[in-house]
Amino acid sequence: MNIQQYPFKKEEFKSTREFRPGVPVYQFPITPRENTRRMYRRELPLWVPMYSDVQAFLPRICPDNKARAMVMEADSLKEEEKGGLDMFGVEWEYVPVVGGSMEKPGVTMLNDISDWKSVIRFPDVDSWDWEGCAARNVSYIDHERFLQTWIFTGLFERLISFMGFEDAAVALIDEDQKDDVHELFNALADLYIKIIGKMKHYFPIPGLYFHDDWGSQRAPFFSLGVCREMLLPPIRRITDYCHANDVFFELHCCGKSEALAPAMVEMGVDAWSGQVMNDKYRLREDFGRNIIIGIQFFPETEAEMKTDIDDFLSRLQDGFAERPMYLQDVRPNESMRSYLYERSRLLFTEVKS
Repeated sequence: MNIQQYPFKKEEFKSTREFRPGVPVYQFPITPRENTRRMYRRELPLWVPMYSDVQAFLPRICPDNKARAMVMEADSLKEEEKGGLDMFGVEWEYVPVVGGSMEKPGVTMLNDISDWKSVIRFPDVDSWDWEGCAARNVSYIDHERFLQTWIFTGLFERLISFMGFEDAAVALIDEDQKDDVHELFNALADLYIKIIGKMKHYFPIPGLYFHDDWGSQRAPFFSLGVCREMLLPPIRRITDYCHANDVFFELHCCGKSEALAPAMVEMGVDAWSGQVMNDKYRLREDFGRNIIIGIQFFPETEAEMKTDIDDFLSRLQDGFAERPMYLQDVRPNESMRSYLYERSRLLFTEVKS
């Protein structure tokens, strides 16, 4: 595609409907789905992709989504339904003030990692009502947007849910526990691959959002060496499966985890939606040819927003296709969204690479 054939026109902002309240659908020259795919394929998009271009799809049939209070499908959750048992039987309590769930305090499923095979009961994914879910969501799925499903509790977070944080962190580095952790993580990878396969079979899923937090506000929970040894092999199996089935893998990983970026690249992660305490521009310079970096802005005024966006685009105008970034507008601000859309549309029609 020669994007110079699609110059920006103000008429693109004329809208007759919304993706969701406060997020109008522009007169896009190509669909947001295709524009996002262009970014992942390292082709120049027509505008900087944003989360507001994405439709998250978290069906009710996966117990994790209800437990974590994040069902996003045609049959939405009532407030009193949020929380409960996840697909392994771990109980989660919904906390309204944060809009999410935490494991029920004081309850530990696994006291000794060596007992995991006798204690942990894996779900029967085949028994979930896939046919009914597909039928229920025919009109819910927006084929214009980039459809992305979630694995809400990854490997380290799943281990935490079984053992508690302290014991899970020790299990990663204790020589007497590592073999059992490896076996558990490989079994989890098998499960997640099966779920991804089912999702891909029943729904037009081009994207996976894999949720696994690895850091605090100041530093990772574990070293790069531990990440490579314990997490890299099973996650690489998952990303390889995704790529073989035309699914792009985005890692949601909170905390100051930039020291683990080399392992993310080696895992085959396509994109990382990290938090603001990570140096996103340096990450782009160091790793941007291998992993796409998401960025967030929290301006207090309209003028600050425009300055942030203009600075962002000035840094990206050279080689955007080779080292792209995207906007993590989890709570879309229409002023920011429209300004970034217009400015990047104008810029990209002038960019040659």
